[in-house]
Amino acid sequence: MDPKVIRGTSCWLGVDALRSVIRLFVMAAFLGYIMVWIMMPTNTFWLHWLPDIHAKTDSNYFGQQGANLLIYTFPVLLIATLGCLYLHLGKKCVDHDIAENSRWALWKRPVLVKGTLGIVSWIELSFLSMFFVLLVWSISAYLYGMFANITRQSAAKMGVQVWEAKLESVALMLGLVGNICLAFLFFPVTRGSSVLRLIGLTSESSIKYHIWLGHIVMTLFTAHGLCYIIFWAATHQSSEMLTWDEIGISNVAGELTLLSGLAMWATSFPRIRQKIFELFFYTHHLYILFIIFFVLHVGISYSCIMLPGFYLFLIDRYLRFLQSQQRVPLVAARLLPCEAVELNFSKASGLNYTPTSTLFINVPSISKLQWHPFTITSNSNTDPEKVSVVIKSEGSWSSTLYCKLSSPSLIHLEVSIEGPYGPTSTNFLRHDMLVMVSGGSGITPFISIIRELLFRANRMSSKTPRVLLISAFKKSLDVAMLDLLLPVSGTTSDISQLQLQIEVYVTRETEPTRENQKLLRTIWFNFKPNTLDVPVSAILGPNSWLWLGTIMSSSFVIFLLIIGILTRDYIQPIDHNTNMIYSYSARSALNMLFMCLSISMPATAAFLWNKKQATKEMRQIQNTAAPTPTTSPGSWFYNADRELEAFPHQSFVEATKVHYGERPNLRRMISECAGSSVGVLVSGPRKMRQEVAAICSSGLADNLHFESISFNW
Repeated sequence: MDPKVIRGTSCWLGVDALRSVIRLFVMAAFLGYIMVWIMMPTNTFWLHWLPDIHAKTDSNYFGQQGANLLIYTFPVLLIATLGCLYLHLGKKCVDHDIAENSRWALWKRPVLVKGTLGIVSWIELSFLSMFFVLLVWSISAYLYGMFANITRQSAAKMGVQVWEAKLESVALMLGLVGNICLAFLFFPVTRGSSVLRLIGLTSESSIKYHIWLGHIVMTLFTAHGLCYIIFWAATHQSSEMLTWDEIGISNVAGELTLLSGLAMWATSFPRIRQKIFELFFYTHHLYILFIIFFVLHVGISYSCIMLPGFYLFLIDRYLRFLQSQQRVPLVAARLLPCEAVELNFSKASGLNYTPTSTLFINVPSISKLQWHPFTITSNSNTDPEKVSVVIKSEGSWSSTLYCKLSSPSLIHLEVSIEGPYGPTSTNFLRHDMLVMVSGGSGITPFISIIRELLFRANRMSSKTPRVLLISAFKKSLDVAMLDLLLPVSGTTSDISQLQLQIEVYVTRETEPTRENQKLLRTIWFNFKPNTLDVPVSAILGPNSWLWLGTIMSSSFVIFLLIIGILTRDYIQPIDHNTNMIYSYSARSALNMLFMCLSISMPATAAFLWNKKQATKEMRQIQNTAAPTPTTSPGSWFYNADRELEAFPHQSFVEATKVHYGERPNLRRMISECAGSSVGVLVSGPRKMRQEVAAICSSGLADNLHFESISFNW
C-alpha cells in the first residue's frame, strides 16, 4: 500500500478517535445541563442541591453569581468551545461525517406537512415533544411546590385571599418557565454557531425554531405580566407597577422588557412580516432593550440562566459587525433578461464553503441598514477566485440594484457582506440519485450543487449520483436562469460525465416568446480596486473554528477576571463593611458592560490579525495583471455573445427539455425514480415544498429522503 495512504489513514483514525472523545465530553456536559433543567422546579434542587453548590462556590470573587455561572453558563460555553475543536478536526473527516449523517436519514423524513408549524420531520417532532414535556413538567412541579405552601393562614399573614396568593404563584411560575424558552431563544439565530453545526443544523434552517420559541416566550411573559397586574389591582398595590427597587426585582424594568417584546412580537406575524418587512426588521432591533431591561429586572445572578445563548449570540453579532465594515470588490455581474443578476466578488483563495451556503449582502448606496440573504451559486472548487450570488428582482431593494447595474454610467458599486454560512458537509453525495425540485428563483441553491457534482465527476473521478432537475417557471423569460448553471468564466468540465436530466416547465405560457431570445449580458469591472477593499473571506480566516473557540474561552476568562476583581475590591467591601447593599441594577449594568468589553477585546484582536493576512492576499491580487478586454468602454464592457443554446458541450442542451403550458406531475416523477437512496431536495414556494414533503412522507417509496432548502424571514 502507498505510504501516503497509510499515513493518511492513520491520521484519519487518530483524528476520528479524538473527535470521539470530544463527543463523549460534549454529550456528558449536555446531559448534565438538561438534568439541571429537569430538576430545577423541584424542592430537591432548591433545598438541597443549590445550597450545597453555593456553600462550595460562593466566594469574595463572585458571590452568589458564581454558582449560577457554574451551573448554567459554563456547561454551554464548554460545549460550544469543544464543538469548535470538533468541527476544525472534522475538516479531515468529511466522508465520515457523511456516513454519520446517513444514520439519521429515516428520522429526517417529514411527518407533519401542513399546519402552523410548517414541514416537521420525525426528529424535530421528537425534540419538540420532549421540550413540550419539559415545559409541562416545569409548570406542574412549580405549581405543586408553590400551592403546597399556600393555606388560609399563610394567605392571611400576607394580607391576601387564597386565590390571590395562588394567582401570584401562577404569575411567578409563568416567568420561571418563560426563562426556559428564553435560554434557548438565541441559539438558532447565531449564524456562526458551533452548537448548531454539532447537531447538523445551520442558522438558515433553524430560523423556524427561533420563531416557535419566540411565540412561546412572549405568550408566557405576557401572561406573567398580566397576572401580576391583576394581582396588584386586586390587592390594591397598583403602585408596585412603578417601583424600581435597588435590591431584588425591579418591576419597571420588567414592564419595559415586556413592552419591547410585545413590539417585536406584534410585527413578527407572517402577514406583517411579509407585507411590511422593513417594519419587522427594524422593530426586531428592540431585542437590545429587551435583554438590557430583562437583566435589570431579575438581576445579573439570575440572568445567568439565559446568559450562555445570548453570550454566544453576542460574540457572533460582534464578529458580523466587524466583517460588515469591510468593502468587497465586485468583479463582474451577469444581467439576465428575466431581471435577475449574478454578482461575482473577489474571493480569498483560502475560503472554502459547501454548496447551499448563504451570504448576507448590503449595498450602502441603496440602504445602509438593510441586509439580505442570498444563496451562493458558485463553487469553491471550480471558482477558486470568485464567489457569486444570484438576485432576482422581486422587491424594491433588488429592483433598485438591478437598475443600478443596468446603467452604463456605473463605475463602482460598494458592497458589504456577512458570511458565508452553510452546512459543514455535503450530505447529498450519499444518495444514488438526486431529485431537485425548484420553483422560480428557488433554483439558485441547486446551481452550486450541480457545479460541485460537475467538479467531482471530472476532477476527482469519484462516483456521483444521477441528477434530475425539475424547474418550474411562470414565464419562458425566466428559463434564462438555467444559464447560470455555468460560471461567468465558462467551464472546462465535461458535462457528459454527469448523468444530468433537466425538465423545465413554463406554467403560464404555451410557447416561447420573442423576449426569450434576449441575450445574457456580462459586465466586467476592470477598475483599479480601492485600497480598502478586501476579498470575500471567512471572518476569522481558514482556521475560523479554532479562532472562534479561542475567542469564546478567552473572553469568558477575561470576564471572570474582571467581575472577580470588581466583586472583591469594590462590591464586597460595600456589602460587608457598611450598612448598605450594593445596587442590583448597578451590578447588572457593570456586568453587561464588562461582558461586552471582554468579548470585544479578543474578537477584535483575532479579526485584525486575519484582516492583515487577507490584505496581503488582496495586494497580491492587485499586483497580478488581469486580462483586460479590448472591447471595454471605460471601466466595464458587455459580453453578449452567449445564449442558452450556446452552452459549451452540446450534451448539456440535450439533457434539457422544456414543457410549455403545464405543471410537473411531481408525484409520478418522484415515485418513478430508481435507486436504493433517492435524495429529494426542494426549493421554492411554500405550497411546492409541502407537496413534495407530502409525497416523500406518503409511504409510496421507502427510498425517498426529503430535504427542504428555504430561508424566509
